[in-house]
Amino acid sequence: MKPVEALAFLEQNIAPVALSDEFCKKYGGYDNSGLIVDCGTEVAGALFCLDLTPSALEEAVRRGCNLIITHHPAIFAGVKHLSLAAGSATACVAECVRRGISVISMHLNFDAAPCGIDHHLMLGLGGKKELALMCPLSTGGYGRLFNVRPRSFEDFCKHVQTEFQSTRCRFYAAREHARVNTVVSCCGAGCDDESINFATGAGADTFVSADIKHHHITALLAAGINVVEPTHYSSEIYGLGRIYAAINADMPFPVSFYKQVNLL
Repeated sequence: MKPVEALAFLEQNIAPVALSDEFCKKYGGYDNSGLIVDCGTEVAGALFCLDLTPSALEEAVRRGCNLIITHHPAIFAGVKHLSLAAGSATACVAECVRRGISVISMHLNFDAAPCGIDHHLMLGLGGKKELALMCPLSTGGYGRLFNVRPRSFEDFCKHVQTEFQSTRCRFYAAREHARVNTVVSCCGAGCDDESINFATGAGADTFVSADIKHHHITALLAAGINVVEPTHYSSEIYGLGRIYAAINADMPFPVSFYKQVNLL
C-alpha cells in the first residue's frame, strides 16, 4: 500500500479531509490536513503521534516505520525552503524526506469526526452524549455541551488529572464550594469569544480547553463558570490514542502509537 492509499484508508475509516475543508469554509478556519510528505514507497509500518517532533521521528526510525501519521499538520503554513539545521522549523520534515518517510496529517477532520478527538475529550471528562455542538458539521462537529455526574469542582479536577495522566492542568473555581454538572469542552486551544458565548448561553457551569488567555479566564470566572485548563497535548493525545486503539487491528500494515510524556 502506498501513502496515498493509506490516506484513503484513514479517510474512509475515521474522517475524510473533506470534513476539515467543510469546517474551514463554514467557520472561517484554516488547516492543512492530508498527505504532507509523499515518498511514494510501499508502507512498511506507520507511527501515530500528535506532532512531528525529533523524538517522534526517532521512534519511527527505531520501529522501522516509513510513514508517520500526525494530528497536528507537519507543515501548517507556507514554507519557502527546507533545512536540516538543528532548530529549524522544517528540520523534521526535511529529515523525513531524506530518510524516505512519508507523513500524513489529520487535523481538524480528526478533531470534528463523530468519534474524533473532541468527542473523546467529552467522554474522558465524564460526558456520555453531547446536548449541543458549538460548530456542527454535516457529520460530527466541534465544541461540546454535555452533562456529567454532579460532583464538587475539587473532585472533578482530581478526575481530570487522573484520567488524562497530566499534572500540569490548571483549575480555577468560579466560587467557593463550586460544583460541576454541565460542561462545555473544546479540545486543543478552543477558548475564544465564540466558545465563551456558547458556554454562557447554554448555562454551563464548567469550561474545559487548553491554552486559555488570561482575559478569557477572567471573563469565564466573572460569568460564574469554572475553568479547567489541561495542557494542549493531554487534551488531544487522549483522543488520538483512542482513535488508534479503535483502528489499529484493521490497518493494512503494522502500526505503533507514540506518546511524548514530557508534554502531558
